[in-house]
Amino acid sequence: MAAGMYLEHYLDSIENLPFELQRNFNLMRDLDQRTEDLKGQIDSLAKEYTANARTLSSEQKLSILRQIQQSYSKCKEFGDDKVQLAMQTYEMVDKHIRRLDTDLARFEADLKEKQIESTDYDSTSSKGKKGDSRQKEKKAAKTRSKVKSSDEDGSPKSAQKKVKLLQPGEFNTPSSNFGNVHPSDVLDMPVDPNEPTYCLCHQVSYGEMIGCDNTDCSIEWFHFACVGLTTKPRGKWYCPRCSQDRKRK
Repeated sequence: MAAGMYLEHYLDSIENLPFELQRNFNLMRDLDQRTEDLKGQIDSLAKEYTANARTLSSEQKLSILRQIQQSYSKCKEFGDDKVQLAMQTYEMVDKHIRRLDTDLARFEADLKEKQIESTDYDSTSSKGKKGDSRQKEKKAAKTRSKVKSSDEDGSPKSAQKKVKLLQPGEFNTPSSNFGNVHPSDVLDMPVDPNEPTYCLCHQVSYGEMIGCDNTDCSIEWFHFACVGLTTKPRGKWYCPRCSQDRKRK
């Protein structure tokens, strides 16, 4: 495949990438704005609670505290959604980077293949030319010896032989055989060894992931499929290991 074809295919694959990135960034900006609004409401409720703590009844205090708690929970949900968007954005860009690396590897393999074919062609042509030149030298030597003998003889028959020996078209042109060169298979690019791993499967981040609400969780992030999830659950969520530890306690 020519370099132009590789470039054209890659440009076609990233044609919608800027729009997808812009959409994700706008969603993250919107989540940031919602979080800031909720933080403002929390500050207002906290000031109201502290200023009127002595005059408020128990029910009013509980009502304000519930509103603050709900606002904090909402902020956490917005933060989780923002993390998911950031991971999706990273995965989106990383996918195109991996494809670019693969295309570059294939392009380099094609170049090496063409160089091998060119080298084989040059070596075969040079061998054919050397063999042909040697045949010409041998035939020319035979011709000179025959002409010399015919000149010394001086007979009509020998003169006819001399004319016949000097006629062109007796030498064959060399034939060249080229070997078939097969390109090596191109392997997928390896994953960056410095990239952190997550989940029970100890793989890098991809697709949708969920974070364990246990702050002491050693893994923290899990793939939906590895923990049997298809949608984001409501409320707090604990990974299988932390759930077993909580049951033991």
